[in-house]
Amino acid sequence: MLVGKELLDKARSLSNRPEEDIARGCGYVGASGRLLKKSFYRALVEAKAKAQNWQLPKNTNSSATGTRGRQAEFRTRVHGNGNLLIGHAYTRQLGLEPGQEFRIELQEDDGSILLLQIDQDQP
Repeated sequence: MLVGKELLDKARSLSNRPEEDIARGCGYVGASGRLLKKSFYRALVEAKAKAQNWQLPKNTNSSATGTRGRQAEFRTRVHGNGNLLIGHAYTRQLGLEPGQEFRIELQEDDGSILLLQIDQDQP
């Protein structure tokens, strides 16, 4: 990801392109391929401020600094297609890997859902 004068120069050279192309051209793409617009715009503002020799106020919002990212909310909802998404934050927290299989068990007495990992050795 470009910063400072390099970011400003590259953004200027791509100024005839859509904003998404400029951000991509400056390297603001996450590991999953998602465009990091907020980080890109923040870096642009910081680079412009530095170029004009003025100080930005300290940012007290930790999510804007990139230290927290998206956080698990311990809430979800049923989607229009009937699916219920758990989310990456939880699977990562549990150390789950792609391809692992689970059996779903419903607890009718209290309405809870259990995910029971299936051993690879079991048929």
